[in-house]
Order: sequence, then C-alpha cells, then structure tokens
Amino acid sequence: MSPLVPLPVVLPLLGAALTLLLAGRPWAQRTVSVGCLGTSLVVAVLLLVQAYRQGPVVVQIGGWPAPVGIVLVADQLAALMLVVSSAVTLCVLLYSIGQGQAETGERAPVAIFHPTYLVLTAGVCNAFLAGDLFNLFVGFEMLLAASFVLITLNSTRPRIRTGSTYVVVNVLASMIFLISVGLVYAATGTLNLAQLTARLDALPDGVRLSLQLMLLVAFGIKAAVFPLSAWLPDSYPTAPAPVTAVFAGLLTKVGVYAIIRTQTLLFPGQQAGELLMVAAGLTMLVGILGAVAQSDIKRILSFTLVSHIGYMIFGVGLSTVAGLVGAIFYVVHHITIQTTLFLISGLVEQRAGSTDLRRLGGLARLAPLLGVLFFVSAMNLAGIPPFSGFLGKLGLLQAGIAAGGPLPWTLVAVGTVTSLLTLYVASRVWNIAFWRSPCETIAPAAPLPVLMVGATIALVVLGVTLTVVAGPLFEFTGRAAADLVERTPYVRAVLPGGAS
Repeated sequence: MSPLVPLPVVLPLLGAALTLLLAGRPWAQRTVSVGCLGTSLVVAVLLLVQAYRQGPVVVQIGGWPAPVGIVLVADQLAALMLVVSSAVTLCVLLYSIGQGQAETGERAPVAIFHPTYLVLTAGVCNAFLAGDLFNLFVGFEMLLAASFVLITLNSTRPRIRTGSTYVVVNVLASMIFLISVGLVYAATGTLNLAQLTARLDALPDGVRLSLQLMLLVAFGIKAAVFPLSAWLPDSYPTAPAPVTAVFAGLLTKVGVYAIIRTQTLLFPGQQAGELLMVAAGLTMLVGILGAVAQSDIKRILSFTLVSHIGYMIFGVGLSTVAGLVGAIFYVVHHITIQTTLFLISGLVEQRAGSTDLRRLGGLARLAPLLGVLFFVSAMNLAGIPPFSGFLGKLGLLQAGIAAGGPLPWTLVAVGTVTSLLTLYVASRVWNIAFWRSPCETIAPAAPLPVLMVGATIALVVLGVTLTVVAGPLFEFTGRAAADLVERTPYVRAVLPGGAS
C-alpha cells in the first residue's frame, strides 16, 4: 500500500475547489492550478518507480478491503499513463495561461476554466487508477462532465452546435457503459476487476461475449473507433486550442486504456480479436482518407487522430504480448505528439489569424521557430525514422507479421499505407502553410506569447525524448504487457487470497 496512489485524483479535486473559491483572482487561480498539476506529476513519477520495482501498488479507500470496498491500483500500465497524462495536462495548462495573458475580451479564459480543467484531470487519473468497473465509470463521468463545460466555453454558435453533438454522443456511450456495468454485476455479483477475472471465466461463452461486446461499444465510442468515430472531427476543431489539445491527447486515450484493461484482464484470448482488427483497419483508412480531403489544419489533425487510434486497437486485437507492447508504446507516443500538434495549430491561428490552408502561406519565413516545431512533430506523427512514431509503428507491424495469418498481414499493409498517407498529409500542410508564398497578406503581429511557445517546445522535446529513451521504454512496456497477459500480479496485489 502507498499513500501516494490517491493523490493524482485528490490533489486536482482540492485544487478545483480552491480555484472555484478564488474566482475573480486570476493570478491565485493560476498559481494553485500549476502547483496541483506539478505536484501530481512528481507523485506520478514516484508511483511509476514504485510500480516498476515492487509491482502493482494498491490502496483500499476508507479501509474497506477488496472486493467490498473501492480500490485504486497503480500497476505499471496505470503509472505510465499517469506520468504521461500529468506531463501533458501541465504543459497544456501553461499554454492556456499564456494564451489568456495574450488575449482580452470574449476570448480570454473565464474564471470557471481552472476548476473545470482540474476536475477533468482528476477524472482522467481516476479512470487510470480504478480497480472496479463502477469507479472506472465515475472517472469517465468526471472527465466528461468537465469536458462538456470546456468544449462550450465562450459559447459561440459553432461551439454550441458541435458541443451539443459531443454531449449527446458521449451521454449515449455513458448509458451503454452503465447498462453494461449493471449486467456484469447481475451476472457475476461483483464489479471488482480482480474478482471478475475468475467469475467472468465461469460464465457461459455467449453471456461472456455479450458483456464483452457491450463494453467494447461503450469504450469504442469514447475512443473514436470506426464506425463509432463520426462525432469527433466535427466536435474538436471549434474548441479553443488548449481544450482541443487536451481532448485529442487524453480523452480518446482513456477509452483506449479501458479497452486494453478490460480486454486483457477480463476477456483474455482472441474471442473478439478479429472484430477489433477489422475495426482497427477501417479506423486507420477512413480516418486518414478523411484527413486527405480536408483544407483546415484542425480538421486534418482531428481525422489523423481518428486514424491513428487504429494502430492502438490493432495491437490490442492481436492478443499477444508483442502487440500489447506496441499498443502501449504507441499510446504514450500519440498522447504527446497529437497534443503538441494541436497546440501548434493554436500558435498558427495566433500568428496568422486562421488555420484554413487556403488563407495561409509563408509561415516558415514569418515564424521560423513555429515551422521547426511543426516539422519535427509532423514527421514524428508520420513515422519518419528515427522518431518514436516510426519505432511504435515498427513494433506494431512486427507484432502483426509475427502473429501471421491473412488478417494480421492485411493490417500490416493497411498500417503501412496509412503511415504513407499521413506523411503525404503532413507534407501538404507544410508545403502550403509554411513553404509557399502567402495567398493574402498576413498582417504584422506581436511576437507569440513566451509561455505558449515554451509549453509547446516542452512537449516537442518530450516527443523527441521518447525516441532517445525508446529502448528502456520498450523494456518497461514489455514488462507491463507481460503482466497484463499473465493477470496474476494484478489479481494477487488486489486480492492476496486469490480471486473467487
């Protein structure tokens, strides 16, 4: 047991309450928010070290032992997700503070931003640490309730329209998830993930498959897996850049995390593997073809976000340790890079007044640092060697080849084509927005806010660092994947007497 485990959830919630009381005092709100998220990042790193050395770290809330009480579990996968998400949310918060200092009037962040953002962060961390299905549901609802507010901030007509779509779709997903939770409890008498490993195995195959598919539908909507992804490209581009960035980086990955956790712990084997691989292939192709057809940077990035979710689902669908290693590594890579690219799109909008490619040009001359940041991040997303995007995709493709069979080999081909099309899309944005002569005069602008640029540089550096530490990171994800497939370390940590 470790008293550190609840802190990534408790600290942002306490910070949210305090920043709400400090409404009208922007400096105090900023100080509290940065302090809470900075401390959460330190705690997450300590938990990562502890989980690596000792195995899963478990805390029983209120002293009630599992499976009766609520447990929070920081195994290697959860701890890794905590570290990456804490780093990203802190950088995005600093970016939003810089944006708020540069803007005035209607576009300036409102007082409710900080408490809402901290609640979202707490929900993300709670979802990663949840040791039972209902607490996982609570984590989803915390982050979704906060996201409903963030996506409609400053209430312009486009934001209200797209925000309404976002709300309706995610409420539907939450209803499906809640119904699934009720059915799981009715069938097994428990919601504790460790105890469910034994009780679900004892169910008839048809009942077990039905529960598995219902959970996959709920998580598939939240993760934007095709054909459940149509809501995302319309919802994200209208939100402010920091909001879009944290949504793109984290919210869909929480859905992917839930798929990884439930597929390995509750439904091991390949019972739904072929379905997941088909969905992964379609997600890759439909997403990247949508990106090719767009002319706005934010919409292009939204479609590439959908497309690259397919790589992660491909790794899960293989149902092998190698596939999970590639999927986990790619989740870490994609959280960082996708968030970075949306922040860069916000800088482009700040500098040129638009993200529409038809109105852009010459940014490499007008803002050379911005051009470098975009180029490095875009090449990383496209998977150009030696970046982490290339290493993650290579790991997934090797896992597909090793698995063998027509479907994995088809997914290897689809993944390769998707990567090439991603390179085409990234090159097209670079050539039009940064390299060609501008179609219309871009008015002189003040220098980009230092805090916005600094936060973006920090994430670009983090993305490059993933390349430098790829060897140790692959070793870590290999251990995490092996524990996921084995299941025993997780079950023994939560229920020392064994699951029954």
